[in-house]
Amino acid sequence: MSTYSVSDATAAAAPRAAITLADLSGSYGVGLAASLVWLAFGLSCLYWPDVGDWSRTGSLGIGAIVIAAFILFGTFSADYLGGAGQALRKRAPWLVAFGAFVTLWEVATAKFAWLPLPFFPPPQSILEVYTDDLPKLLDSVFASIKLQLGGYIIGATVGFITGVSIGWSQKIGYWVHPVLRFIGPLPATAWLPIAFFTFPSSWSASTFLIALATGFPVTVLSWSGVASVSSAYYDVARTLGAKPSFLVLRVAIPAALPHVFVGLFMGLGSSFAVLVVAEMIGVKAGLGWYLQWAQGWAAYANMYAALIVMSLLCSGAITLLFRTRDRLLVWQKGVVKW
Repeated sequence: MSTYSVSDATAAAAPRAAITLADLSGSYGVGLAASLVWLAFGLSCLYWPDVGDWSRTGSLGIGAIVIAAFILFGTFSADYLGGAGQALRKRAPWLVAFGAFVTLWEVATAKFAWLPLPFFPPPQSILEVYTDDLPKLLDSVFASIKLQLGGYIIGATVGFITGVSIGWSQKIGYWVHPVLRFIGPLPATAWLPIAFFTFPSSWSASTFLIALATGFPVTVLSWSGVASVSSAYYDVARTLGAKPSFLVLRVAIPAALPHVFVGLFMGLGSSFAVLVVAEMIGVKAGLGWYLQWAQGWAAYANMYAALIVMSLLCSGAITLLFRTRDRLLVWQKGVVKW
């Protein structure tokens, strides 16, 4: 019989008192490298003179040092921070790569001017846009969100109803399917002249174009989902006395939801592309309008700042849609991640 002393139990239960060399070369090492990269970036901003006049260089350097300290703290406290610590440890290689990228960007623009201005502004000029031009940028963001959300909801709703109707009823499909085959494959931007002539305002015309770009993939995928439902499901429901409305609402639609969400994801990407084009042409506010204004004034820092915001908005919308899918389709959670 083996013996197990109190000291062994204490040693097993107590946290490790020191970090070994193997830890520093493993999970801790990547986080430490990320912290050092961001520290080097911050110090280069503070103590390496710029070739031009950039007012936010000092603020950028302080921010980079704060990020380095946060990464260092999170790396050595990951075991006690729960999910946040694990997320930081998982993304540590990307923090290293991104820190190296912004350092190289800073050196090539603000320090040596290898890249020509105004086409390649330094990182601190992007920060200057977020501090000095924030009201105009926020107004554009809110205008884009309202336009995008309205068009996307209209397109997704009409597309879902149309797709379910085509998949369920052959009579509806007989009349709607040819129209869908004619209109659907055309790019939504090809309807720009007709839309701006037909609708009373550029806002309503842009909403129509966004709804059109969203509605086609949602319609096709909803139709495909309903049509692919096994007939055995309907037979079992009819045996139990289900009415046609029950078959549609409680059998066909739930079984088709995986296809519907694929259509929603495709429609979201298409609607963002149409949003930028519509705002560049007719709307007097929004990120597309802001991009055109920045390009007209050769304010490329403003243009890059708007592109970053647009990327974050699109990524956030897709993340929200994935969370919704995971809640409604628990059995599909984790199959495709974002």
